[in-house]
Amino acid sequence: MVTIEKKSLDKPDDTTTPGEKLKVEIVTIGGLTLQRVTVESGWQWSKHLKPVVKTETCQKHHLVYMISGRLHARMDDGKEEEFGPGDIGVIPPEHDGWVAGNEPAVWLEIPH
Repeated sequence: MVTIEKKSLDKPDDTTTPGEKLKVEIVTIGGLTLQRVTVESGWQWSKHLKPVVKTETCQKHHLVYMISGRLHARMDDGKEEEFGPGDIGVIPPEHDGWVAGNEPAVWLEIPH
């Protein structure tokens, strides 16, 4: 039977802290997983996650919707983009990313 479902990211199914200055809250609903990612000011993938995942750059494909703060991404080929509140972005594998500015960056992400 099909029915309405409701969950809250304020009461996630799971919360992980895969690296320093990083929190990921995870909810799965209707067969879809959604993550709220919060990174503190000063966070940078190459400083805080590279030692954990042991790849030269981030190899994940990201689809993000920015809630607050600013996220800057630089591809291995040098192309750069900055995302702020209300922006939707696709960041393919082979990039570095960091918080731009002094406030935390928060975004929703649908993992691939």
